[in-house]
Amino acid sequence: MEEKIQKVPAGESQMPKVAPAKTSESPSKPEKRAFILSSSPHIQAEEDVAKIMRAVVYALLPTAVFGIYFFGWRALVMMLVGIAAAVLTEALLNLVQKKPQTISDGSAVVTGLLLVLTLPPSLPYWMIIVGAFVAIFIGKQLFGGLGYNIFNPALLGRAFLQASFPIPMTTWTMPRTIDAITTATPLGSFKFEKTLTPYLNLFMGNVGGCVGETSALAIIIGGLFLLYKKYADWRIPVSYLTTVAIFGSLFWLINPAKYPDPIFHLFSGGLMLGAFFMATDMVTTPVTPKGSWIFGIGAGIILVIIRLFGGLPEGVMYSILLMNAFTPLINRYTRPKFFGEAKHV
Repeated sequence: MEEKIQKVPAGESQMPKVAPAKTSESPSKPEKRAFILSSSPHIQAEEDVAKIMRAVVYALLPTAVFGIYFFGWRALVMMLVGIAAAVLTEALLNLVQKKPQTISDGSAVVTGLLLVLTLPPSLPYWMIIVGAFVAIFIGKQLFGGLGYNIFNPALLGRAFLQASFPIPMTTWTMPRTIDAITTATPLGSFKFEKTLTPYLNLFMGNVGGCVGETSALAIIIGGLFLLYKKYADWRIPVSYLTTVAIFGSLFWLINPAKYPDPIFHLFSGGLMLGAFFMATDMVTTPVTPKGSWIFGIGAGIILVIIRLFGGLPEGVMYSILLMNAFTPLINRYTRPKFFGEAKHV
């Protein structure tokens, strides 16, 4: 049987041709994707300013409650006045400068509350308003707002009140008394009278002092909460408190009758409040681990010098503010070098 062979022209395939399926849709085009270019950071965390400030307020609640317990409802009114004055000042300044409102981030609330916690329980309300105005206007907005301020706003407001109204700022009242009976703080009693306050009273807070600085127990509870949430660098309070204890104990060992022991240093005055809530401010303290150690050690040395040899019995405020001024320099000389960075001579 002969096979019939069909000749196929050169260049054509012998495979049967299949007509393409007819579809109503047009051929698909490459999907266009929009790429957004922005500055770092490109990895966003869940934390924001408002969340951090709320955590700070929660951490301050034990201190605030103890302050109300020891100094009465007037302490609560002082807190409300300070917070309201700080928030209103920030809102008005944003309005005058035609800037977006920033009161929702909670930083003004924290500033007003911290300011009141560092004030005497008998301070007039109008002075609290003045201090809150200075804290927000000069301590914060004058530098450009949150993140640009050099000094801790609450401490700057307190420093203004201390310089302007020294007598009301150094008038203390006995805790849990109906009438405003003046008394001395533990640091003042030891500095001028060589009277040592019992440690239990210092730890619990049943002593004369500022609204939120007397109870070391309440401050430690709130401070540990901040450290647990990692909203505060643990290196600063550890180096600050350790330096005060070691440096203060050197003088105590030399002359125990003239200088207080390290336990008294730690639990008296505003050291605990300053170590956990003032010196750990993210904006005004170093950003490097080595810088945090330097900051805490420097503040501790300054504090002991002021307490033992200065004219004032307390120096927490000045020790932190002075180290705030050195923060840019500390950041500059403690930052890690970039990969491949050459040293210029």
